[in-house]
Order: sequence, then structure tokens, then C-alpha cells
Amino acid sequence: MVPDDAAGALEWLAFEQAGVVTSAQARSVLSDGTVRGLVRSGRWRAISRGLLLTGNGRLARDQQLWVAVFAAGAGAVLAGATAATEAGVRGLRPEPLHVLVPASRRVGRTILRQLPIDMTAVVVHRTSILPAEHLQVARPPRTTTARALVDAASWAPSSRVAQETLAAGCQQRRVLPEELAAVLDVLPRTPRRMLIRQTIDDIAGGAQALSEIDFVRLCRRAGLPRPDLQQRRTDAAGRTRWLDAYWREWGVHAEIDGAHHMDVRQWTADMRRQNDVWTAGERILRFPAWLVRAHPEQVADTVRRALLAAGWQPGATNR
Repeated sequence: MVPDDAAGALEWLAFEQAGVVTSAQARSVLSDGTVRGLVRSGRWRAISRGLLLTGNGRLARDQQLWVAVFAAGAGAVLAGATAATEAGVRGLRPEPLHVLVPASRRVGRTILRQLPIDMTAVVVHRTSILPAEHLQVARPPRTTTARALVDAASWAPSSRVAQETLAAGCQQRRVLPEELAAVLDVLPRTPRRMLIRQTIDDIAGGAQALSEIDFVRLCRRAGLPRPDLQQRRTDAAGRTRWLDAYWREWGVHAEIDGAHHMDVRQWTADMRRQNDVWTAGERILRFPAWLVRAHPEQVADTVRRALLAAGWQPGATNR
């Protein structure tokens, strides 16, 4: 609830910080005795040494974020998947909470171990590169969406999760590939740098869903020409359609179907689009996303045969 006009400085501070305040902030307004009395009476809750909750309930998500930043100490900001989630990127792992601090700072493990049971685990990362342009004006403070996604990809538990993270941010229109590339340019020693760079390049080329990224890499490894991705097309009824992959020179299409294509309405729309392509005299291939991941050699062989049948010559220079 927004404080009224008669509210004091501490009430407004508690409102801005989701009810989480440091002992120093509280004692700048209240006496030591008053603060101790509020905690002993149960009206306030001691979260850890030097950290208070101006209430007595379980920690909500927004309060956990503030606790994470305060527990990590001066200069700490939300980062990685945590910061990206706060920026609106959906589908990322909500736990643990990731926090970034300057490399010159050492975060005591004791205070992190002393956090209460209703507090999500906090992972603290250190960096020597955190320019002002990588910081987002927000409460709690966090890195920009582009920096958050690059960090999240470098800290991800697997290469696939790293790719999914980058693809999600771009597919959901929360960040541009150019913004990711600009962040990576100033992080020369970030983990998985080559993978992140290649993934950004693939996204910039039109592959936004991870299945499409897998498909582009499949073509590259198999020595096939690179398709144009997400090409706009107007069907016979005047509707705008988007082609997953298209080799314009040979009139070959490839569609990568995720689980949503099993929906009856989507399936009907897919068949109508496929018929439009065939009646226009072009070839269309369809692959489920799982097949692209699990059996890339089968997919590559099918694409190769379709391109050869359409006139592609392997000895010619591939794009």
C-alpha cells in the first residue's frame, strides 16, 4: 500500500524496498531501543545481522530480491537470470537468485548461510567489468537485460540452457541481438564466449527459437547452404506468413515444428500454408523440433536430397 502524505521517511523507504531495511537505515530515523522493541514485540522481523523486515510474515519474492542485494553488500546488483526475469523475460529458472558484486569485494559466506529458511538461495558472482551502461535504474538495482542474459548464458548449467536463455530474450522482444553483441564485446573472458557469440550471430540471422538455431548449425556442420530465416511471405488469401527456413534460389522451405503445432487449429493452419507452398511450385519439408535435436544427420540428409532435387550443386559456393 502506498504511504499517505503524513508518512515519514522510514515508511517511504520501507515502501520502496518492499519492507526490507538495513539496521543502519532504521536507526537513522528510530532509536536503538525502539528498533529492538519492534523486533522483540514481533511487529518487525530480524532477517540476519544488520537486516530487518518491517513486518512479520514470510518473505515474498520482491522481499527476497532486496534481501539478496543487501546480504551481498555494497555495490551488489541483481544479475543473470534473476535480473532478466525482473526485466520481463519469461521461462528462466527462478532459483537461485543471482547477484553481481565488484571483484574487489569479498562477500562473507557466513551472512549468506545465516539467511532464514524462507529465503531462496543466493549465488554471488564477482566481476571486474561492470560499466555504468550495464546498470539498469531499478529497485532493487540490477544489470541491463542484455548484460543479464549474457551473464545468465555464461553461468548456465549447460550449453543448451545458455542457448535457450539467449533465444528467449530475443524471441520475447526483450533485447536485440545487437545489444547482446555489444555487451559481449566488453567481456573478453566471459565463460562460453564462443558459444554465446555464435548463438547471437544465429539469432541475428533470423533464428530466434532454439529449434531454428539448432537447424542452422545442423546445416553448417553438414556443409549445406545457409537458409534465410523467418522470411515474410503473402499466401494466396493475402495473409502474411513467416517461413522458418527458406532457400530462395532453389525454392525449398523447411518448417521446424514445436509442440504447439500439434494443436488442431495450428495443425490446420500449417496444412493450409503447406498447400499454398506446393501449389506455388516449391518444395516444403517439415521436421519436429525434437528430431532436429536428436537426429540431426537424418534431417541433414533429407534437406540435402531436397536441395539436390531442386538443382543445388554441392561444388558451388555456399552462402
